[in-house]
Amino acid sequence: MIRERTAEIAKRLSPAPAGFGRPIVERQAWDPLRTTPQGREALEAAEALLKQPLPVASDEAYLDFSRSGNRTRGQSVISARRGRVRTLTLAECLEDRGRFLSPLAETIASLCAERTWVLPAHDRALENFNAQARDIDLASAELAWELATALHLLGDRLDSAARELARRNIRERVLMPFEEMVQGQRRPNWWLTGRNNWNAVCLAGVVGAALALEEAPERRAFFVAAAEHYIGNYLKGFTRDGYCSEGVGYWNYGFGHFAYLSEAVYRATQGRLNWFERPEVGRIAAYGEGIEIVQGVVPAFSDCSVSARPEARILELARGRLPLAAGVAGEAKKLWASGLASAMLYQFPDAPPAPLRRPVGSVEAGRRTWFEAAQVLICRPEEGLRGRFGAAIKGGHNAEHHNHNDVGSYVVAVDHAPVLLDAGAEVYTARTFSGRRYESKVLSSYGHPVPVVAGRLQRAGAEARAQVRKVELTPQGDRLELDLSAAYAVAGLRRLVRTFTYDRAGAGSVTVRDEVEFDAPAEFSTALVTLGEWRRGPDGALRIAWAGRAVAVRLTVEPPLEFEIRAETLDEDVRAPARPTRLGVYLKDKVARAAITAVIAPAE
Repeated sequence: MIRERTAEIAKRLSPAPAGFGRPIVERQAWDPLRTTPQGREALEAAEALLKQPLPVASDEAYLDFSRSGNRTRGQSVISARRGRVRTLTLAECLEDRGRFLSPLAETIASLCAERTWVLPAHDRALENFNAQARDIDLASAELAWELATALHLLGDRLDSAARELARRNIRERVLMPFEEMVQGQRRPNWWLTGRNNWNAVCLAGVVGAALALEEAPERRAFFVAAAEHYIGNYLKGFTRDGYCSEGVGYWNYGFGHFAYLSEAVYRATQGRLNWFERPEVGRIAAYGEGIEIVQGVVPAFSDCSVSARPEARILELARGRLPLAAGVAGEAKKLWASGLASAMLYQFPDAPPAPLRRPVGSVEAGRRTWFEAAQVLICRPEEGLRGRFGAAIKGGHNAEHHNHNDVGSYVVAVDHAPVLLDAGAEVYTARTFSGRRYESKVLSSYGHPVPVVAGRLQRAGAEARAQVRKVELTPQGDRLELDLSAAYAVAGLRRLVRTFTYDRAGAGSVTVRDEVEFDAPAEFSTALVTLGEWRRGPDGALRIAWAGRAVAVRLTVEPPLEFEIRAETLDEDVRAPARPTRLGVYLKDKVARAAITAVIAPAE
């Protein structure tokens, strides 16, 4: 199949390789950018690098992860070294005086002298470090595309020795291993058939580098044909309604790279191959519009940061190839803060042969988004994203991509602030992606606003899934009833039902009701999670505030039973602005049957 498609695609490719962006010799494109705020900022960043020594890629820094489990220290050195390629290339293209070329050549030589381009966290057995393997990971694929784009932009302005060194290393470290995997000459890396962001990111880097580097159309066509075949695995990782279980941050990363890859292929074939036309892509693109609760707030489900937003430029790119209306999303990244290839795509979106379509009109997310297959409901007020008070709840299961044990988790937002929330991702360490993952209090169900049943947390695995009992979606409000019983491996648990009701009347309210029934009396509790401060008023209601916004929470128990609130700071290294506080709502006595109800409304 790939062989036949290679021959067909080769006929559609241009005679010469090309990458995103205008080459440095096209001064009419670059000179006007030099005096813009972005241009001045890029030049200032490059000038600062000229005063700094190139960070050293020591064996000690690389081995830090395998010895301590800490990803940050070693990767910060790697990131600083590789970031110089982007910054120095941009600055030279803007200025065209030659003063950044020698430092760039030095950087390229140093990168090509590294033992491996694979990140330490992706080389746990140190096979790449010890030259026993030559794998492709996210970082090596992206560096290959970064270097190939730099060569495309600078051409013979860059020293011939540096150009040849970069070409040889791109081919030996990335393109040749990929070719061997596809042709069955070596064991393929797992991501080739994987269904998460790795597939799209690695394919984008490999193919983007090949399209910018390989002279023969037949060679470039091979990489396009292989990606055309394997990118389907990434698209299968979404539910049929386009929901991204990895979270918004990984939608930006994974789907963003799918968009870059698709655009690279589109332009290389003069518009003859458009992967945005695949039927599932429109639904996946629409996720970026539909996941927002109120303007600027998305639920941090899975390994997502509380501050994550749908990336504006990815939505703009999707709208340029899909019949989507124009809308509003998160702030676009600065030119020099993006990857070099994507920065060039965004800086020169109208480069031939395929200018982006300019969408007309505005998007209105409306009262709700119901991702039925994923069991995720986004509830908004009558004004949609412009409203003040919204909420989100997820059912799903506990074997999702970048999974948290979070069946039944929810978020409540007032204006820009998710006052009650899912705290999202922790800072990655060796524990995060190991058998000890759910020792983390923010990845296990303990750190989510879900029940603890007979002293047991939720279990991991696809069997731990919610069952939708009822969905009611009306102009006045939305109601989702989930059976959470299967998420808990508790003998004698007859039923556990969470009913989530969003009411649009007045300022709005959310009611979360947990009903439990056991064969014999057992302990039962639930929780609220916040990054903010809380207090209990004289009437027993809780006032919880964060980022200048607040909610009132009224708790009741049926039958009338005594309960207590236990506040605990979850001492985990999270990506959120503060350590989350877990407000446990504990029934003082064991129960055979009970219901805990929380009514949540905006507060001054």
